Amino acid sequence: MNITSDALLTDLYELTMAQAYLAQGMTDIAVFEFFVRKLPPQRNFFMAAGLEQVLSYLEAFQFSDADIAWLDQTGGFSPASLSALRAMRFTGEVHAMPEGSLFFPHEPILRVTAPLPQAQLVETRVMNLLNFQTMVASKACRSVLVAGDKPLIDFGLRRAHGAEAGLLAARAAYLAGLAGTSNVSAGARFGIPIYGTMAHSFVQAHLDEAEAFTHIAEAQPRNVVLLIDTYDTEAAAEKVVSLAGRLNARGISIHGVRLDSGDLADHARKVRHILDRGGLTATQILASGNLDEERIQVLVAGQAPIDSFAIGTAMTTSADAPYLDCAYKLQEYAGRPCRKRSEGKATWPGRKQVYRRIGTDGRLNGDIITVEGDCREGQPLLDQVMQGGQRVASPPSLEDVRRYARLSLTQLPAPLRRIDRADPYDVRIAPALTELAEEVDLHT
Repeated sequence: MNITSDALLTDLYELTMAQAYLAQGMTDIAVFEFFVRKLPPQRNFFMAAGLEQVLSYLEAFQFSDADIAWLDQTGGFSPASLSALRAMRFTGEVHAMPEGSLFFPHEPILRVTAPLPQAQLVETRVMNLLNFQTMVASKACRSVLVAGDKPLIDFGLRRAHGAEAGLLAARAAYLAGLAGTSNVSAGARFGIPIYGTMAHSFVQAHLDEAEAFTHIAEAQPRNVVLLIDTYDTEAAAEKVVSLAGRLNARGISIHGVRLDSGDLADHARKVRHILDRGGLTATQILASGNLDEERIQVLVAGQAPIDSFAIGTAMTTSADAPYLDCAYKLQEYAGRPCRKRSEGKATWPGRKQVYRRIGTDGRLNGDIITVEGDCREGQPLLDQVMQGGQRVASPPSLEDVRRYARLSLTQLPAPLRRIDRADPYDVRIAPALTELAEEVDLHT
């Protein structure tokens, strides 16, 4: 059957609950909030990402005729429910932190306010979009922090967990500060700069390594980056030097060489010496090969002569923290604050706001989570971005989001910039929120 919308990209129980709500007339306004319960090991903060895709999903939310026909043939839904689903659109409000914001455990980064069936039905896809991009952005910016001014490139598509993951990972990584991606589709869809070199197979397909270098240079004369570790890395660097003069005579310069295996620091030093000795002082060295923030930090700290890094698998899959302990929980229904009290998973009730203090040094100086309307010192972090199912303003460009993310990282206190675990950032619960929780507990 031809499924033509994202409305069915959900868990069955969302549809089952929606049917029950509709049958019982439970369509009053509900408030759900998305937050992350705890930091993964070795992490000090999160970076919010994925809001743009969430808002696009909500604006377009609609069950197609094919969706309804498929649900009908399952036998699990009444004609009245199917009719209500066919007519349903998202008509609610959304408040959220801007993409690129830094946030911490238990701070809501998105709030959905809508009739209960609508707010419930969108849960799974909203979580799916926010969890993944936030996970990747939070991973990527760790490499950004340790790389300093050295450009980073996303090489992760081939090992991403599916096509959408590869696309959204490239977006999240660029948002977090990477210079570009090898993912051509991400370049076309999001305007991200695209970069590429060559594969070992290209060298192996030729009988002569120097000939392979010549052919790729002729095919891509404006961006010649040669992969030199297929056989003997230093011997290949010597071939690059020999080749450079002939290519220069044809107006082709060698922009860089790429190292993808072995002791990258040792190879980089030897290759740099060979290139400089041969007059190729402007030819840069790009390193790749299962890099992550820890390996990059070691290479940068050791002053390896590497000009840029390509990172793939570890970032795109967030290998050390491949999921976030995130939640989308009901905080209010029909004007009544709601609270989950499960052991280890208790929530704070009601609509909330997060206020952030910035110190005189321009660095983050503590957050406070409180109920909406309880104004506190600092900057409120959640803004209204959707009303009546439509955005309240044009979406910021990805470049604007990227600049905001870069500003956010400059506000990190020094301990939180490290990639090992620091003392927890100061996030407090306001008395007004504590009092609301106590009041809810008395009546549930």
